[in-house]
Amino acid sequence: MTTRQRVEGKSGCSVESALAVIGGRWKGVVLYWLSTRTLRFGELRKLLPNCTQRMLTLQLRELEQDGLVKRTVFAEVPPRVEYELTPFGKSLQPILLSLRDWGDCYRSRLP
Repeated sequence: MTTRQRVEGKSGCSVESALAVIGGRWKGVVLYWLSTRTLRFGELRKLLPNCTQRMLTLQLRELEQDGLVKRTVFAEVPPRVEYELTPFGKSLQPILLSLRDWGDCYRSRLP
C-alpha cells in the first residue's frame, strides 16, 4: 500500500496525514540525519545500527516515492549512491529540530 493510499483512507485530519508520510520506526530519524547533510547508504547504516539493511532500504524508497528524499546514483566503480532531502523534504527541518529538542528535554527528565 502506498503512502498516498494510506493518506486517502484517513479521516481527513492533517496531522494523521503527516504522520502517515513521516511516521514509521525509522523515517523520522532518517529524515533528521538527512537534514544535517547528504549521506551515502553506508553512512546512514552506521547512524542507525539497530535498523536492518532491508528496513532502511524500504524506508528510503518510501521517502523517495513521497518526494521527501532524492536518491542520486553516480556512474562509478564501485557504485556510489547518495541521499539528500528534496526542497519539500527540507520544509520538515524546523519540525525535525523541534522533535530533537523535545527528545533532549524528555531524556533529561528520565530518572
